[in-house]
Amino acid sequence: MSAPEQVRLVHGATSHVGLVREANEDSLLVSPPVFVVADGMGGHDRGDVASALAVESLAVLAGQEQVDARATADAVDAALRAAQQRVAAYDAEQRAGGARRFASGTTVVSAVLSAYDGAPVWVVSNLGDSRAYGSDGTSLVRLSVDHSLVQELLDAGSIAPEQAREHPERHVVTRALGASGAVGADHVLARLDVAPRLLLCSDGITDLVDDDTIARLLAAAPGPQEAADALVEAALAAGGIDNATAVVVDVVGWTAPAAGRHAATEVLPEGVPEAATMPMPVLD
Repeated sequence: MSAPEQVRLVHGATSHVGLVREANEDSLLVSPPVFVVADGMGGHDRGDVASALAVESLAVLAGQEQVDARATADAVDAALRAAQQRVAAYDAEQRAGGARRFASGTTVVSAVLSAYDGAPVWVVSNLGDSRAYGSDGTSLVRLSVDHSLVQELLDAGSIAPEQAREHPERHVVTRALGASGAVGADHVLARLDVAPRLLLCSDGITDLVDDDTIARLLAAAPGPQEAADALVEAALAAGGIDNATAVVVDVVGWTAPAAGRHAATEVLPEGVPEAATMPMPVLD
């Protein structure tokens, strides 16, 4: 899969085991135009295997010639189905050998540079609570919606946002690869001017570093590697209770057109040929 000729991607990535865990169950991929963070679920046996299999399966997209957003989302889905099969086969092999009782699991967030209606866009896909953000240096836009119990409580108005960070079940995810069987990822399109700096990260960062701090660190860092390092360092300074992984990508060599027809972010629902505008701020 090749990026549009006028777009150059500069990236940085950092992953740290943290200050409490013995193993780093996070995996990441930086293979332009494909970027992935997968967070192996600590409550399941060998989450590091599940996250590695997710990343390996999505890595095949880097070699595919496909620049249509709908086709890109379909290719991500196919790669996640392949990962699901590989994780299931691994689990079956381990159980047959009597090695363990629990299924492997991982959250996944990915971003693939593609095209929609003739313009370059990010196709952001997620399962679970690993997140994607876009920063233009002044504002921060969350590009993914957590698949978690806390997010469902927030959506229902049962808890306030300030309660979410301390909720006792904040780590319960409602979708994941591997542990709960095959489920569909959500796909969102993001214009490049919304995310000239893109962040993918595990919850080892977002559980400890609030969005205001993330926005400040992304805006202050001169380059993507410095940004990724700063985010992981902030998580460690806040206690480092989990593995912390950040992938930061800068879009270089592309100028946003004049105010256009599309919203800041749009969704690609299954079976809908034209994207529907999400209920998020329109930056045109």
